[in-house]
Parts: sequence; structure tokens; C-alpha cells
Amino acid sequence: MSDFAGLRALVTGGASGIGRATAALLAERGARVAVLDRDPADVDGPIRGYRADVGDDTAVREAVAAAVADLGGLDVLVNNAGVGAQGTVEDNDDAEWHRVLDVNVIGLVRVTRAALPHLRRSPHAAIVNTCSIAATAGLPQRALYSAAKGAVLSLTLAMAADHVREGIRVNCVNPGTADTPWVSRLLDAADDPAAERAALEARQPTGRLVSPAEVAGAIAYLASPLSGATTGTALAVDGGVQGLRLRPEAAR
Repeated sequence: MSDFAGLRALVTGGASGIGRATAALLAERGARVAVLDRDPADVDGPIRGYRADVGDDTAVREAVAAAVADLGGLDVLVNNAGVGAQGTVEDNDDAEWHRVLDVNVIGLVRVTRAALPHLRRSPHAAIVNTCSIAATAGLPQRALYSAAKGAVLSLTLAMAADHVREGIRVNCVNPGTADTPWVSRLLDAADDPAAERAALEARQPTGRLVSPAEVAGAIAYLASPLSGATTGTALAVDGGVQGLRLRPEAAR
């Protein structure tokens, strides 16, 4: 496909996992792509890398400006940068709550704020936010993460309403548990990594984790000019967690 030919895209958190898969797919489909990441050292090929922590407004503004200048404009923004968190409401102190919300929610705001003046000049402007199934399903030991991603879901809808008359579409993807470096680190830290992986896979009706490439495909769908009538939508890429209620195997 070449539906992104001539378009310019910026992906945050684009050096690994879902962000890296998304940047590669957009480039493959014709876009000129830049990524913002705290460590863009591994970004290569046709994709441009820019160093920025989404928790630093000055760094974000400078990196977005540099990326847009090098790309020659901006048509697509993928807000993918984020951090994880585990535990119930009792398990994280105020500092950790502020840190996660600052990166996952306000970080998205910082990047979007810097990108909007450029997106307004595009005839195919689209923003896609990486949300999570944690925004729509109660998952154990994910209170802080769920709160942050719930905010991203609501923010996506508000942004879609605010900017639709400017010609800017805003949507989000809600991945289930994805096989990313962050999840791998969680598994490695578990007492029994194999058992923990099996439990995560069993939670998915498909019986496996979601791949970064599958999430990237959904992001590309929402960002594409071919989806010009789609805005204010949350697209689940979760192996069926949100909508399916399977009977136990023995009861089939």
C-alpha cells in the first residue's frame, strides 16, 4: 500500500515496541517518518530520530520543531510514548502517581500542543493516541496505569470534538497485553516468568499476546487518509478481551 505517500508522520516512543513497528509501517507505506524518543540511537534507515523526553516541555517543543522542519511539514502524529505501572491504589506513592500521569497524559498533551499548528496546515491531518484495554476493562494490579489510560481515552474524545472542524481527526487504539520490551521486563522480574506469561496469554481469548505489528496496523488504519470519516473512535486491538466472553474449555 502507498496510502501515506507524500505524508509526514511523527511517532513518539518510536525507538522500540509499538512505536518502532508503527514508524516502520508508515515508512513502508510511503510516509516520511520521524520519531521522538528518550534514546533514538537505534533509529536508522529512512526514519529520522530526535531525542526528547515527553516530560520536558522545552525538549518536546524543540524536537517537534526540528522534526517538522526536516520533514517539511506534518500530517500525522502518533502519541505512543508512555510508561507502565503495577499495583493497587495502595501500592504507589504520590510521586509515582504524578510521574506516570505526567508522562502518559500530560506528555501526550505537550507533544500535541507543539504539533497542532503544523497539523492545521495539512489536508490529511490525523492524530492517533496509544491507549489501552486498561481504559475499558478492570484489570487487577493496574490501578495507576488504568487511571492514566482512562484519561487518554477521554482526552481522545475531547480532542476529536475540539479539532474536527479544523480538519484534524483524533482516534486511539486500545491494545491488549502486547509483546513489547516493557512486558518482557515485567515477565523477567516475575518469580516464575513462564507461568506469568502463560497467565497473560490465557487472559486473551485468542490465547496469545498482541504483537506490536498488529497494533501498528491499527494505528496506520486510523491515521490513513482512507479513514477520513473516522474520528473520535477507540479501536480495540486486544485479542478479544473487551468484547468476548468465552465459556470454559470444558463447557464448550
